[in-house]
Amino acid sequence: MVFAWRFATRGDLPRIVEIYNGTIASRDVTADLDPVTVDSRVAWFEAHSPAHRPLWVAEADGGIAGWLSFSSFYGRPAYEHTAEISLYLDAAHRRRGLGGFLLDQAIVHAPSLSLKVLLAFVFAHNRASVALFQGRAFETWGLLPGVALLDGGARDLAILGRRV
Repeated sequence: MVFAWRFATRGDLPRIVEIYNGTIASRDVTADLDPVTVDSRVAWFEAHSPAHRPLWVAEADGGIAGWLSFSSFYGRPAYEHTAEISLYLDAAHRRRGLGGFLLDQAIVHAPSLSLKVLLAFVFAHNRASVALFQGRAFETWGLLPGVALLDGGARDLAILGRRV
């Protein structure tokens, strides 16, 4: 399988939202409980820029199969060199190497964004995502027990980090 990534454009936002919404029902990936709208994600999209905090789309099989974003962490100047990585894949493209490809590219690209630390916030019960990050030298730097309430059950949030 051949993968490629590119910077997202405004025209990609509906597909980005579609992929994101496709993860909500599993209760494994996001703390959103209901689908989001394209309109509700415009400000989030516009907060990303190729030179500072990019948003990428991954292409496979002739279409957008996933996306990865770099987001500022905590909004204070001392954290300027730290970013949160978010990674979402279309269900048909999971377990095919696309997540690893995107994460590898993010690690390589991070220094060009003046980043020294990458963080990921992952539900601890999402073993596939935890394994993906740990397989790329991310370590568990923290655990927030029971901070998410999903369908009546408390879920832990793992904080995974890596220096680049």
